[in-house]
Amino acid sequence: MLGFGVVIPVLPVYVRSFDVGFVEIGAVVSAFALFRLIATPFVGRLVDRGGERTILAIGIGIVAVSSGLVGIAGSYAEVLMLRGAGGIGSAMFSVSAMTLLLSTAAPESRARSVGFYQGGFLVGGMAGPAVGGVLAAFSLRAPFFFYAATLIVAGIIGLVLLRKPTAVITADAPPQIPLGVVLRDRRFVAACVANFAQGWGSMGARSALIPVLVVEVLRGTSAWTGVAFAIAAVVQTLCLGPAGRFVDRVGRRPAMVGAFTAAAILLMAISVVPNFAVLTVLLCLYGAAAAFMGTAPAASLGDAAGARNARPVAIFSAFSDAGAVVGPLVVGALLDSFSWPIAFGSAAALMLVAAAVSVTMPRRISGDREVTLL
Repeated sequence: MLGFGVVIPVLPVYVRSFDVGFVEIGAVVSAFALFRLIATPFVGRLVDRGGERTILAIGIGIVAVSSGLVGIAGSYAEVLMLRGAGGIGSAMFSVSAMTLLLSTAAPESRARSVGFYQGGFLVGGMAGPAVGGVLAAFSLRAPFFFYAATLIVAGIIGLVLLRKPTAVITADAPPQIPLGVVLRDRRFVAACVANFAQGWGSMGARSALIPVLVVEVLRGTSAWTGVAFAIAAVVQTLCLGPAGRFVDRVGRRPAMVGAFTAAAILLMAISVVPNFAVLTVLLCLYGAAAAFMGTAPAASLGDAAGARNARPVAIFSAFSDAGAVVGPLVVGALLDSFSWPIAFGSAAALMLVAAAVSVTMPRRISGDREVTLL
């Protein structure tokens, strides 16, 4: 995530250097997420057949090579194609990594394990733009080479530390839960709806609308947005530990119902925010809610899918990607046609749907066994 954070603020400027318009810049940004979405449903079968270690290494390798080649690309078409290829590699890595994480974490510590994993992403994402700014001062191409280098290091660590298992399923291991059974599990359904709402709210309302709101409504600068997002990211990182403990000890259901309801209220409050100080406070509260929204659905996914079951993980990931692809387009259209509250309201409505679906989940788990407490 450090390398990804390095590239993100530089990428639009780099693409612009090929003398293209803003639509073409948006296409490059969207290509990564779009190809992740297209590839993700197929990645589950690859992981089941090839193993997490192999597919994880191949996925990281694809992103590393494609990112390095972006740095020496000679045309806009090459950049667009390479970013799409990177999205495929990213899907392979992320599904493999989450499958491995959920398989190795015990049910009673799944949320804390997911929180620790997501903490690495948040810290890398916060540090990345600062490093990217320094590298961009030397060359717009340098961040892409840095990104490739960080991925190569990560891939080597994965290959060295993840010893290949002699057998995927041992004699004393439980059999893989059939996909049809997982798809009918209320925990899995709630996790997928929550992940879709998260993708829509994060990439749609938060990332697409708030930078524009800061500049056009609050009359601030893009630097203000960066400061507010950075502070909120710190709050979210600090809340991951307590959120994980709450989800593991109290339950997935209360965490999801409470966090997604709070997120819906906060998004509507942001749509009518009076000044930058209030916006920063609201974003920090949203970051605290996001700590629960990130850990609880993933833990619920692990409860439903069981160990070494990559296809449900791939479907879960695809819901987030779908929200991230469709959300920015819809909220932008709603803002053009109606108002800020309606645009933010689309994300808030999905958050409330996620909370409502989560109510149908069992409240606690004992091992991998459902226990509903009324």
